[in-house]
Amino acid sequence: MTTILDGIEAVTVETDRLRASVLRRTPSGAEGAPVVLVHGNVSSSLFWQPLMLALPRPTIAIDLRGFGDSEALPVDATRGLRDFSDDVASVLDALGVSSAHVVGWSMGGGVVLQLLLDRPDLVRSLTLQAPVPPFGFGTRLDGSLCAPDAAGTGGWGANADFVARLAAGDTTAEAQSSPRSVYRSSYVAPGFDDGREDLWVESMLSTRTGEDNYPGDGVPSDSWPGFAPGDRGVLNAMSAKHLDLSGIVDAPEKPAILWVRGAHDAIVGDESFFDFHTLGKHGIVPGWPGDEAAPPQPMIAQTRAVLERYAASGGSFEEVVFEGAGHSPHLEDPERFRELLLAHVAAAE
Repeated sequence: MTTILDGIEAVTVETDRLRASVLRRTPSGAEGAPVVLVHGNVSSSLFWQPLMLALPRPTIAIDLRGFGDSEALPVDATRGLRDFSDDVASVLDALGVSSAHVVGWSMGGGVVLQLLLDRPDLVRSLTLQAPVPPFGFGTRLDGSLCAPDAAGTGGWGANADFVARLAAGDTTAEAQSSPRSVYRSSYVAPGFDDGREDLWVESMLSTRTGEDNYPGDGVPSDSWPGFAPGDRGVLNAMSAKHLDLSGIVDAPEKPAILWVRGAHDAIVGDESFFDFHTLGKHGIVPGWPGDEAAPPQPMIAQTRAVLERYAASGGSFEEVVFEGAGHSPHLEDPERFRELLLAHVAAAE
């Protein structure tokens, strides 16, 4: 049974695209456009509950397809993250939300950037927390592909034992690839404990596994490390084979963007160990062809470069680094995150 904290309502929203699970909270007397929260990969709306309880505004957190209690529909990776962003739009339309302050975390950051490209009417302000790099995975600083087929990214790059443990509902920390161990090592900075670890593991375990969902399929490649993204599932949707969000630079509507990241983020970084090129450079995956052919992806630098172009073409952004946080500043320093978000939202009203 899904753990819902007191004060939050779980509802099912039927749209013309999917049956979506949604968490909602409207504090007494709260007014204004809602804050809409979009989670990342291997997680769900459950991760947003403490923030929802702390915000004095209406909030909506949506489970993406294949996560949480939403319908486990297949992900067409050839559309990049559009299956997810179109689902979010359909939920907001069904709820009668005409515009919102949208927050996206990790993969959800890419989802909300795609939402801005396709449904700018829905986005009053945008907050990105540790977002997926805007050119997708497998690219150099300028967004060009490291290999023509984006080798080293996609569904076959997932840790097979981690995927198996997700599917089996493993709640232990018996292996480095146990979801609980991955949460401790990658979702938060070392030593963080808010007393809710069981809830966060529950959220991770709601991930549906398989070629149509997480992680997706793959194909052999002549380029190192010997595999490339396929066309189905979550990780392929974030590969540069299918994803490019840099079009926000030319978007006619440019809401203010708040970009929040943790200094100790193990997942999204300029030399992340979730990147096969980094693993090769450090000798963890053999046969690395060198920096010219397979450089570690500068994810932070890419995001900054695109947001600087966004600002130069009429938008605005603020980058805020949480020095003590990892991949989840909203959990690790909740009061600071709340204050930043509320100030950002108030400025866009």
